[in-house]
Amino acid sequence: MHIEQRKFAAHTGWDTVRGNALNSSELYDLVIVFGSRDLLADPHIYRQVHDQYPGANIVMNSTSGEILDTSVSDDSLSLTAIKFDKTTVETAVIDIHTVKNSFEAGYRLAGSLEHEGLKNVLVISDGQQVNGSDLVMGLQEFLPKETIITGGLAGDGSRFEKTLVGLNAPPSEGKIVLIGFYGDGLQVTHGSVGGWDPFGPERLITKSEANVLYELDGKPALDIYKMYLGDYAHELPGSALLFPLSIRTTDADHILVRTILAVNEADKSMTFAGNMPQGAYAQLMKANFDRLIEGASAAAQHTVPDGTKPPDLAILISCVGRKLVLDQRIEEEVEVIRALYGDTTAITGFYSYGEISPSFNFMKCELHNQTMTITTMTEA
Repeated sequence: MHIEQRKFAAHTGWDTVRGNALNSSELYDLVIVFGSRDLLADPHIYRQVHDQYPGANIVMNSTSGEILDTSVSDDSLSLTAIKFDKTTVETAVIDIHTVKNSFEAGYRLAGSLEHEGLKNVLVISDGQQVNGSDLVMGLQEFLPKETIITGGLAGDGSRFEKTLVGLNAPPSEGKIVLIGFYGDGLQVTHGSVGGWDPFGPERLITKSEANVLYELDGKPALDIYKMYLGDYAHELPGSALLFPLSIRTTDADHILVRTILAVNEADKSMTFAGNMPQGAYAQLMKANFDRLIEGASAAAQHTVPDGTKPPDLAILISCVGRKLVLDQRIEEEVEVIRALYGDTTAITGFYSYGEISPSFNFMKCELHNQTMTITTMTEA
């Protein structure tokens, strides 16, 4: 696997962060670009990348912060170009406005790829107009059971206005991209860990519809949420990133964390990045700085089983809420991952509105929020 990594900022242009051993850029199979919405909205950016890597599939998405090596940046582009030795790549894209719902979008995307030899799919989705939980269920419905599904929802800083995603075209709203990786020579691992502390009592979700929460214990959900936030309630919806909700279903032994995307004062509801199933239990969570960083380290440890070499490539997708909480300490969660992998692993990634990965205890893929989620790739 040959990897080149470059960074773009408006005041400096393109800089090479990691070199490559290739003689021709046309040989690259895949180029992944994570960047700020404002930069990606300029069609000249896509044309520059296409001209530099004309033979590659180019995937772009907006973020709430870009990860490149151990650096976390805003208002930049993080570019990773990959040439595989033993792996082939197929891609598919769909516009959420052309299908009935997010489940159908996932189902149709999964059907667009050849299934034989499919090892892993990386999904990058619009982060505002797509229900991540339903998208994952649609992918699982049609993909082979052994296929590893990872990825995330595009971001837009803390603005929550619109997100951009694109495949072999300038990125735009409403797009979902699926990248399929094929070949027995590819080893894919994953890890996803949070690090938030619960507080307050668990409350029963008594009224919800998909990803919209209306009532907890029979009372307006937003009123209860504001009661615990205190002064932070005046800063909603932005302050909600600091206080996510965990959900626990009665028939499962795991907990998912959900980020609030919007609040509705009229009906006292809250809209989340993923589904809030009626009959489940919800509990507020708050940040623990050290545990957030330990969670990032634990996610990385899960991707490197004992006795295995560090991966060739690590794609880090972390939540915008973690970035806001850690603030000036944000690079620590990337530095602990670099310390575990060593210098040979190429690291890229972004801060998202949702992370997609299997959980630790079982292979079922889930939409997560407020986690550090890592996908690693190594060619044997």
